[in-house]
Amino acid sequence: MGKLRQISRLVERGSSLSDKRIPVSLERGKRQKADTETLTKSTQVAKLDILDSPIIQSSNPCHYNNEWQFCIRSLNLARQELSLLVLPSAKRYIYSWRPATVLAFGLLATGSLMMYLLTSKQTMLKVENKNRKLKQLLQQLKQTQLQLIQTEKMSSLGRLVAGVAHEINNPVNFITGNIQYASKYCQELLYLLDLYQTQYPVPTPDIEAVIEEIELDFIAQDLPNLLNSMKVGGERIQEIVLSLRKFSRLDQSVVKNVDIHTGIESTLMILDHRLKAHFDRPEITLKKDYGNIPLITCHAGQLNQVFMNILSNAIDALEDSMAVGKFKERSPIIFIKTAQVDAEWITIQIADNGPGIAPDVQTRLFDPFFTTKPVGKGTGLGLSISYQIIRQKHGGYLICSSEQGKNTEFIIKLPIA
Repeated sequence: MGKLRQISRLVERGSSLSDKRIPVSLERGKRQKADTETLTKSTQVAKLDILDSPIIQSSNPCHYNNEWQFCIRSLNLARQELSLLVLPSAKRYIYSWRPATVLAFGLLATGSLMMYLLTSKQTMLKVENKNRKLKQLLQQLKQTQLQLIQTEKMSSLGRLVAGVAHEINNPVNFITGNIQYASKYCQELLYLLDLYQTQYPVPTPDIEAVIEEIELDFIAQDLPNLLNSMKVGGERIQEIVLSLRKFSRLDQSVVKNVDIHTGIESTLMILDHRLKAHFDRPEITLKKDYGNIPLITCHAGQLNQVFMNILSNAIDALEDSMAVGKFKERSPIIFIKTAQVDAEWITIQIADNGPGIAPDVQTRLFDPFFTTKPVGKGTGLGLSISYQIIRQKHGGYLICSSEQGKNTEFIIKLPIA
């Protein structure tokens, strides 16, 4: 059998109930059965060294429930009997709280984390909901602002046109009304002059001198043409005033059946001076292709505002291109086409052969206050207001199609009723 090293040694820790040391003995002679256990409440603690023998038969540690510090156990090692001082382990409940505590703290930490994440998620959802509501409110405020601007603009324009139309119409009516009588009187005077020259073919020297000085023959020939041109000018003024009144539509709040072509023509009448040639640029050619479309139910004044905004932008784009010499080989042109798509819809297409619109600008074209024009030349409200008029007021569509460097086209699609 293998030899045993020293089994244990006593280590004194504090006081003891007895002054005697309790030895750990190894009996080498005869075998004895370990039928008894010696318990002690001494504070002395034994520490066992490692046994060399590979075959050790030992019983369980002391299993008494009483309070004790250590016990002596007998071990049978083949032909030898050893008495060992065995340290008791701590009671099970002393160590059982450790995994439970770790588990409890883990569950508590996990629960706290879950509560924190849940609270954070709820707070995030509330913040996102508030942000969404604020964005919607901001959009509504912008739309309300645009509507107020549009209403005030049209109202101011209506009052201005009403005053201007009244102030211009009265003297124009005097002129155009009296031109008819002036023309009649001139014809009678010229007839009398011709009759006088027939009866007295040889005038006196003084009369002959005056006739030559005033060029009587030229006056007699040019006076009817002069009166006729005055009549045409007066009628032109009346047409312009009428176009202003139709454009502004003081009764714009009333929805009625309207001829779209009349609104387009009245708008073109107002913009006619911008289409004509100037000393620094050629004339802008206007090509119209009016289809056979019925009257539509709409706010006439608001639609005229849309036509004005789109046509003005087209003229601005063409003028900018002409300023940098892009129309040396071709003429600037604006195309206007109307057509009835089906029994429920009509379309108005307004296009130009200008520089076109960049793709990144097209995405923001109808945004409020967005403009590519220099400060003082554009407010960024024209197309935004036009979009609201077509989409919200009339239930139609306003679409922009542009190819940069070639052309730009606006398509207005409106319901007939």
